[in-house]
Amino acid sequence: MEGHVRRFGFGCGRVNALLWLAVFAFAHGASGQKVKVEPEVLSYPGQTVNLRCAFTDATGVQLTMVTWIYEPKDGERINIAVFHPNFDPNYPDSPMKGRVSFAPTPPDLSSPSIQIQDVRMSDEGKYICEYATYPSGNEQGITYLVMLAKPQNAASIVTVEAGAKPVVVARCESLNGRPEAKIRWVTTAKGNATSVSKPGADNTVSITSEYKLVPTAADNGKDISCIVEHRTQTKPESFLMKLAVLYPPEVSITGYDNNWYVGRTNVVLICHATGNPMPLTVKWTTMSGEMPVGTVDIQKHQLKVLKVDESVNTTFVCEVENRIGFGKDQVTVFVREPTVDPSNAGVVAGAVIGSLLALLLVAALVGVLVTRSRRQQQGYRANGGSDMKTRIFGGGKKTSKNGTNGGAGTGGVGGANNNGPMYVYNESSAHQGLGEKNNHHQPLTIGGRPEGVNATTPTAQDILLSNELDDAERRKFDELEEDERYDHFGGGAPILQLRPHDPDHIIGDYLDDDMESQRDGSVISRTAVYV
Repeated sequence: MEGHVRRFGFGCGRVNALLWLAVFAFAHGASGQKVKVEPEVLSYPGQTVNLRCAFTDATGVQLTMVTWIYEPKDGERINIAVFHPNFDPNYPDSPMKGRVSFAPTPPDLSSPSIQIQDVRMSDEGKYICEYATYPSGNEQGITYLVMLAKPQNAASIVTVEAGAKPVVVARCESLNGRPEAKIRWVTTAKGNATSVSKPGADNTVSITSEYKLVPTAADNGKDISCIVEHRTQTKPESFLMKLAVLYPPEVSITGYDNNWYVGRTNVVLICHATGNPMPLTVKWTTMSGEMPVGTVDIQKHQLKVLKVDESVNTTFVCEVENRIGFGKDQVTVFVREPTVDPSNAGVVAGAVIGSLLALLLVAALVGVLVTRSRRQQQGYRANGGSDMKTRIFGGGKKTSKNGTNGGAGTGGVGGANNNGPMYVYNESSAHQGLGEKNNHHQPLTIGGRPEGVNATTPTAQDILLSNELDDAERRKFDELEEDERYDHFGGGAPILQLRPHDPDHIIGDYLDDDMESQRDGSVISRTAVYV
């Protein structure tokens, strides 16, 4: 600060004449007055201050006397120093007497500067350097002495409770400063500031600023800064604080996901609470008043359900209290029926589909094997040698002349087994002709006369197993419906022997030409006799 003071021209040592003239030229070069002074001088209490004065151009002017006059801010002018070349310097009674003197000594009319030692705050004011000249009269220059006092700055938070009326939440002070300090606030809180100034000791000024708002829980912990600006500071001084608002607990419960099903384990409800001061007590209850026993474990702000069952199908309440008040929150739990774990749904579906496919494959294989077995059982092989030619004729259900199904007996052909007659033709036995035989090898009765069957006559199985059955006949056989095939012959159906009129014309294609297809899929003979 000493360098700062000397920059304005005060100190105890002699100032270089060239530097002094340069300062005067800079400060007053634009003005037309002949008396050159510094317009303003700054000082702190207890220091020595120099007040400079000079008459720069005395050409054609006779300098007679110099007088220094002090004019306080609120008061009358007072002569504090007088110099005449023919007399010694004089210092009239004044508040500065004993502390003011001309410098250098002895004084010179061309530069009659003064110095004031141990300056006080009350020394602040207007200082006039006035010349008495001839013939132009009095000439003067004015310097303002500004006394500085570095204030003591401080800021503090005022702890308040949340409410509905504006209250002071922060305070900032700048005490015993000169000149008066400036205070401003920076915050996101919604409020306003008021400032009050009052005189301090030794002509200083103290200022107090208060920030007011309607405090809420949301304002607690918000930043607020008090910034003090003063002439003695190289930069503003800032005080960063946080608002302190007391409020009762605010409570919320988390952890319920609306998917509590029977059998679910280790689900947790968490009770969150904020407040100022921080809550110390947490209490869990239920709306029914009874806490489930054996399934619920409570540890301060956590409520853990070990296994979900119908007993936790209730409303849980968390109550929290501090010295300002209390708060609570609640959550209603709905216990659901257990569901399939979605992570295993794909595995279960795959297993079911795989099982069905396996069953279908097994069923298909069994069907193929059964069909082949039946075909083998239904085939027949000719016992009469290579000269044996066999034709098989099948028909649908036949009715007797009386309109009912024929039974096994005298004069009847067919039966309830839905089998038609089977005809066997043997070329090697012309007298036997076309033979007929049923599956049970029972004697045939035509017109009441039994007729024997040749031992060499092949059975239906032999015919089906015969290698001589050509492809066309096999296809016809395969096209028969399942209930028309020979494996359904239950026995008792009569077999008629049909002897053609001309045995010489019984050739391999005779029976084929004689066959006629029916709408129900069966094939019957045009010449066969059905009784």
